[in-house]
Amino acid sequence: MAYSSYSNLSRAQLTFEYLHTNSTTHEFLFGALAELVDNSRDANATRIDIYTEKRTELRGGYMLCFLDDGIGMDPNEATHVIQFGKSNKRSPGSTHIGQYGNGLKSGSMRIGKDFILFTKKGNTLTCLFMSRTFHEEEGLDEVIVPLPSWDLTTKEPLTSDPEKYAIETELIFKYSPFKNEQQLMEQFGKIESSSGTLVIIYNLKLMDNREPELDVETDHQDILMAGTPVEGVKPERRSFRAYAAVLYIDPRMRIFIQGHKVRTKRLSCCLYKPRVYKYSSTRFKTRAEQEVKKADHLAKIAEEKAREAESKRLALEARLGEDLSKDSRAILRKVQDSAMMLRQDSDMKKRILEAKQKALKEPKELNFIFGVNIEQRDLDGMFVYNCSRLIKMYEKTGPQLEGGMACGGVVGVVDVPYLVLEPTHNKQDFADAKEYRHLLKSMGEHLAQYWKDSNIAQKGIVKFWDEFGYLSASWSAPPSSESRYKRRRAMEIPLTIQCDKCLKWRTLPFQMDAVDKRYPDSWVCLMNPDSSQDRCDTPEQKQNLPCGVLKKDKQTAEDKQKELAEKIKQQQEKLEALQKTTTIKSAADLKKLPLDVSMKPTTESSSQATRSSERSITRPRSPPLPAHLKNAPSVLPSRTTSQRPSRTPAPTPSPPKVETSRSRAAVKPPQPAAKSASKATPKTPPSSRGSRTPAKASPAKPASAGQRKRIIEEEDSEEEEEEEEEEEEEEEEDSEESEQEEPQTKKSKMAAAASNRGKVIEKTLPPKRGKLDEMNIHSQPEKKGVTTPTRQTPTSVPKSIPTQQQHGTKAKATEKAPQQEPESDAKNTQKDKGLLVEVRVNKEWYTGKVIAVEANKRSVRWKVKFDYVPRSTPKDRWVFKGSDEVRLMRPPSPISQTPDTQQKTEKGPAPMEPDTTQPGTSREVTDSLVTMLRTMLRYFFPPAFRIPKDDVNSMTAEDLVAFPLKEYFQQYESGLQSLCNSYQSRADARAKAVEEKSNSTEVKLKEADEKLQTLRTNIVALLQKVQEDIDINTDDELDAYIEDLLTKGD
Repeated sequence: MAYSSYSNLSRAQLTFEYLHTNSTTHEFLFGALAELVDNSRDANATRIDIYTEKRTELRGGYMLCFLDDGIGMDPNEATHVIQFGKSNKRSPGSTHIGQYGNGLKSGSMRIGKDFILFTKKGNTLTCLFMSRTFHEEEGLDEVIVPLPSWDLTTKEPLTSDPEKYAIETELIFKYSPFKNEQQLMEQFGKIESSSGTLVIIYNLKLMDNREPELDVETDHQDILMAGTPVEGVKPERRSFRAYAAVLYIDPRMRIFIQGHKVRTKRLSCCLYKPRVYKYSSTRFKTRAEQEVKKADHLAKIAEEKAREAESKRLALEARLGEDLSKDSRAILRKVQDSAMMLRQDSDMKKRILEAKQKALKEPKELNFIFGVNIEQRDLDGMFVYNCSRLIKMYEKTGPQLEGGMACGGVVGVVDVPYLVLEPTHNKQDFADAKEYRHLLKSMGEHLAQYWKDSNIAQKGIVKFWDEFGYLSASWSAPPSSESRYKRRRAMEIPLTIQCDKCLKWRTLPFQMDAVDKRYPDSWVCLMNPDSSQDRCDTPEQKQNLPCGVLKKDKQTAEDKQKELAEKIKQQQEKLEALQKTTTIKSAADLKKLPLDVSMKPTTESSSQATRSSERSITRPRSPPLPAHLKNAPSVLPSRTTSQRPSRTPAPTPSPPKVETSRSRAAVKPPQPAAKSASKATPKTPPSSRGSRTPAKASPAKPASAGQRKRIIEEEDSEEEEEEEEEEEEEEEEDSEESEQEEPQTKKSKMAAAASNRGKVIEKTLPPKRGKLDEMNIHSQPEKKGVTTPTRQTPTSVPKSIPTQQQHGTKAKATEKAPQQEPESDAKNTQKDKGLLVEVRVNKEWYTGKVIAVEANKRSVRWKVKFDYVPRSTPKDRWVFKGSDEVRLMRPPSPISQTPDTQQKTEKGPAPMEPDTTQPGTSREVTDSLVTMLRTMLRYFFPPAFRIPKDDVNSMTAEDLVAFPLKEYFQQYESGLQSLCNSYQSRADARAKAVEEKSNSTEVKLKEADEKLQTLRTNIVALLQKVQEDIDINTDDELDAYIEDLLTKGD
């Protein structure tokens, strides 16, 4: 159908209100300014000047100008500016930033109400004027844009319609700051190069206080965001100079703000130990699928046109037949050529479609660059560029989201092509949020790998930052300005500067006198002290970055099964908690609650949450005391078996000791016998003060081998669950009440359980189900009337086990010497539970605690639960004792205690100690204790101690005995106290701020109540004027009366 057939149809029109609506896409004001800078870069400009001119008669008091030396525009190209969405930059392989044909209009209208553009190209001068003020004054609804042009040499207007030219210039003189043609020509004169563009924005938008949004008075060399505080705001969010410095990933254009050059940065050259990671993925398909769809549409249209032309050719050939006249041959040749060209065009479109379909299946490759910002460590995060233009900055991902010191100070940089991710129109985000989240997740994985490759954590994070002058406990505090720290930072990051002439980047060699040196804005290659790079014709050196590889830990089937079981358990716990929840809908429901319900636990938990949140905000933190140090006794107990004294003395020997989970986590003693289903005899006294009601006596039944095995398994599972629960509680305990109440509850429960288990015991069984233990249990003969002494401590009295008989079978408890040795070995292996060890996983050492032990004839295995491991690593692991994969970290003995922890354990039995009646310790045990003491001293070694830390490794046992422990721990305590004081002062400051805010809120609330009361009084007075006999005395009566009026009105 011909185009003329559509001439009578309605057309969409653009109203001038759209100029304002279109500008609201820029929430970030500097993003609007960057749109005009992007246009200069796309025009191949080598320099752009951004400056202001004072004009007090204009709104805002000044004009904002953008002047570049790009290719400019002729009158025909300038008409594309006033076509919204028209862009010649849009192509699949384009490296231009602009793609939508909207940046100049939306950006300039976000800054001010009006702008005027002057451009020069070839032998023409063109002026474009777009003004909302003009439309408002004239009452126009359509967007009218005057666009006059002149000859560069003669300054004569280039127009075939003088009347149109006169109207255009008259409007410009009336509504622009330039009132005659001479002033217009002066603006063209500012474009000194052979081509270029000048954009002037005026009648700037104002804030509520009638001040412009851009502050040009505070800093005469910068453009600042008005009303933005210095503290707590990233510099790029406050200073346009700082934002322009990182606007492009590889700057090739000089940017001047208020006449002073911006020191642009290549971020990868400003980082400590940068490393690049190659990443490829097939997930980024949205933009490529759009291109394939578009190419398929064009290929189908071309194919239809080619078929139509070929059909026309065949029809013409058949119609002409034998007619070989000159005119017929000319017509036929023309039709044949047209059909051939359309067929070639169709074939080319098909090839393009095939290439794009192939590219859709190929993975997209990206380069992730990571490095440490040692100049200002709190400025960390990911910088995401699109076609070399900054889109997102300071994006936290991976370990940085956890708020700890891991990956703190690390900056990531990536440049995403337009075909991989498409930016939004305001270039402050990406159109496909799902694919962008996938990109950040991938960067987080590579960030964790970089943190491992950098070895910062292995050497010590605090020590690493101390080397560069970060001596304050506050993460956001700037580094020290001492000369030695400045030199240290300058030595690690070579200075990279751009030549003002050839625009190439040069890396300067380090010089002691160049630290803090201010280089001129007009620096050129000739000033380079490196003779190999002191000429502009010398090629630019490429940055040689080491390449890293992401190493993914493969999960075994066992790990996957364990992870799935944990998830199922968590969901079940959540479901049980929801089922136990009671919904309170009224005050009556609240009265039905038990009387012992109080707000005290809530207060404790809230305060605990507050303290934990403060710890997560402040990254540097001292290491917590280990559990075995925290709960160890200050004095060695005289007895290895401790028990709470009973209210009435009993002549019979005490039953086996039941210890709390806290003491079991420190040093694991031999466990009491497994629980049996039999009842206790009447002669057995209560085991502890917690068990008030003694169990009734009943004849006991001997357990079979299968029952004993099940008993061991049940006890094992119970103890492991109790240990895991206690470990979680010890990590979360902050208040003294929780430390006292919870162990007492568990202790009473365990004591009661021990009283039931300890009534009738055939033998003391080890708690873990090793193969050797099971074999010993099954192979024990049972005899009647034989007593076996159960020896736990030197002071324990041998107990006679009463004879048992069931179904005529005699139970005998005779043990032979060959069976006693494996049993004692199994008991000794259980003492390893609670040891603090280090385990090597994927060539890295992680700290943890032994929570289970398995022993057989050949070896002993430890189950170690880690304190911290990456998400991809299991939280526990079985290792062989004595292998190269495990090493002892700190001994669970009183030697490892500090003065802070050498206090009596509150409200709990003391942990069991080894038998002290045995012969003296061997040389091997002494060496082990010496090694453990060295490890402890190195672990808590205070900084600047008078004895060097390395000397501890060479100390003998005699040297360690003479070691000044008192001075050592006093210095450690002072450092710890100073750190705690800093945290306390910060907490006090925050509490004061919260209190002030609360007071101000109360004042506002009081004012609001007064206003509401005044309003009610006025309403009553108004109603009484309308109806004199009305009688309203209370607020409730007034509300009811108004509601009744509204209901009647409806």
